[in-house]
Amino acid sequence: MKIVFIGTMQFARIVLERLHGKYPVSLVVTQPDRPYGRKQDLKSSEVKNLALELGIPVFQPEKISKDYQTIINIEPDLIIVAAYGQMIPQVILDLPKYRPINVHASLLPVYRGGAPMQRAIMNGDQTTGVTIMNMEMKMDSGPILRQVEVPIYSDDDVSTLETRLGKVGAELLVDTLPLVLDGMIDPLEQDLSKVTFAYNLKPEEERLNFHQSAKQIRDHVRAFHPSPLTYSVIDGKILKILDVEIVSSSEYTQRADGEIVHVDKNNVYVKTADDLIALQRVQLQGKNPLPIKDFLNGSGRKLMIVGKIFE
Repeated sequence: MKIVFIGTMQFARIVLERLHGKYPVSLVVTQPDRPYGRKQDLKSSEVKNLALELGIPVFQPEKISKDYQTIINIEPDLIIVAAYGQMIPQVILDLPKYRPINVHASLLPVYRGGAPMQRAIMNGDQTTGVTIMNMEMKMDSGPILRQVEVPIYSDDDVSTLETRLGKVGAELLVDTLPLVLDGMIDPLEQDLSKVTFAYNLKPEEERLNFHQSAKQIRDHVRAFHPSPLTYSVIDGKILKILDVEIVSSSEYTQRADGEIVHVDKNNVYVKTADDLIALQRVQLQGKNPLPIKDFLNGSGRKLMIVGKIFE
């Protein structure tokens, strides 16, 4: 059986590795190499790196909606998609013997779209999951084959949640495929009354809003870590905020939201709409990430002053 796997992110890499160990993959399709970091060096996707390690041919169309002949040439029996980042054209969906399958990191119909893990963390959800579904042209709208619920822990960021969901999704996929191939599973149509969307993150969402609660701010920080990261502005300087903790206190209720209310050699506390947050790890624009203690021993001394307000 010839399988084409289409994916890009770490979630997809985990799925691919497990899949290929049981059902050898004939072709991997992933996003083109992209400029990354301050030097803008080209960086390959996690899926491409694994495919090369495994000796699987790789195809990287700029736009799969226009460039798909390589996939047609494979004459696949099955196409599996996971966290790819582009819409798959109908000509590809109609190509294989078996209906194409998507591995999606949410409990559909909740969080259709490209950022389900980020939105779940940002919204303070305590659970999410993985859905195996058949594919249709409309985004994440196909009938459900199987689902598994997965907890979101209070210390999860996107990286830890993605790894856990990837492992669950990989096992669920290889357990589901025999049922699909033998025609022993009845797809379940999604309940349209429960549809919500997880649209891709927007640059303007990276900026923290200190008029929110401490929990909302912490969830926001976790949802944007390790990339693209959240930030705020103080003294006209952009400060990326990588990690915070909630500190319950009724002592500073009259202070402004976003105001630095306490600084010592190890801590910076900032007022929110209800409690305080303690900055744990920060990164001044153009500099390396630092624990707050090290930041205060350097350039942070002149920025982290009681009474200053994050804009």
